[in-house]
Amino acid sequence: MFPSVILKKDKEKSIERKHPWVFSGAIQKIVVDSTPPQPLTDGQLVTVFDDNNNFLATGHFQDGTIAVRIISFTQEPIDDDFWFKRLTNAFEMRKAMGLTENPATNIYRLVHAEGDQMPGLIIDFYNGTAVIQSHSAGMHFAKPQLVAALQKIYGKNLLAIYDKSAETLEKQTDLKIENGYLYQAESPTLIGTEYDCNYHLDWVEGQKTGFFIDQRENRKLLGELAKDKLVLNTFCYSGGFSVAALKNGAKAVHSVDSSKKAIELTDKNIELNQLTNHQSFVSDTLTFLKEVAINAALTHYGLI
Repeated sequence: MFPSVILKKDKEKSIERKHPWVFSGAIQKIVVDSTPPQPLTDGQLVTVFDDNNNFLATGHFQDGTIAVRIISFTQEPIDDDFWFKRLTNAFEMRKAMGLTENPATNIYRLVHAEGDQMPGLIIDFYNGTAVIQSHSAGMHFAKPQLVAALQKIYGKNLLAIYDKSAETLEKQTDLKIENGYLYQAESPTLIGTEYDCNYHLDWVEGQKTGFFIDQRENRKLLGELAKDKLVLNTFCYSGGFSVAALKNGAKAVHSVDSSKKAIELTDKNIELNQLTNHQSFVSDTLTFLKEVAINAALTHYGLI
C-alpha cells in the first residue's frame, strides 16, 4: 500500500479532468502507513484521494511545486507489466505514424512525458539506440523496468540504451548520477536519418538527448519553404535546418553559431549529405546580424 495524498476540498476537479500534476498547494495532508511515520522521499509512489477518501490517481511524489506527477488514473499495480504496456502504447502510436519502420526516418521521440502518460520521462530512438532522459526521481527509479520493456518491444532492433539524465535530475532533484549505457548489445550506429537527411549523432557529448529531435516537422517545413532561397540559419548547433534547406533546393545556406564545436558538427553534416553552397560562421548571432545589416546584405536572405 502506497502512502496517501489527500487533497483539499474541490481540488480534485483538475485530476478528474485528467490533469497529470498535483500541485503542493492542493494537498490537505499526507498519510504514511508506517510506525513511526517516515517522511516521503522523492520518487516514491503515492495514491491520491479527494477529501472524501475517493481514489483519484497514482503517481510519483517529489518535493516541490509539482508534488505528484500522475502515471495512472485507475487502480492498478505499478509493476513490470504496467511499464511494458505504457511503452508499448507509445511504440504503437509511433508505428501508426509510420516512424518505426521507415527507412527515410529512423530517429524519433518514443516517449514525450505527459503526452504518453509518463510525466518526467523522455525517450528518443536513434537508429537502434534508445536514449533515456529522466526529469523526475520517480522515472529514474523506474529505469530497470523501462530497460526491460524496451528490450522486449524492440528485440534485436535495439542496439543500446543510454541514460542521459545526470544534468536534468541534478536540476530537479538531489540525486547525483552519471550518464552511461544501461544496455549495449553491439556498437551503436552514430548516424541517423530524418526525411532522407543524414545526421551525425552524439548523445554522449551533444545537447538534449543528442539531437534536437523534437524539431523534425519544423525542419521538414523549412525544407518546403527553402527552394531557390538564400537561407540564414542562426544558432545552428548541428546544422539540422541547414541540411534540410540545402537538401530541398535552397540556393545557398549560411550557418551561424558561437560554438566552434557546433560549427564543426554542422560542417560534418553538410559533408555527410554531400551538399554544396554552404558557408559556416563562428560568431555571436546578434553580432553577425549587425555586421550583415551594416553591409546592407540582410535583404539578400530569402529565409532566416
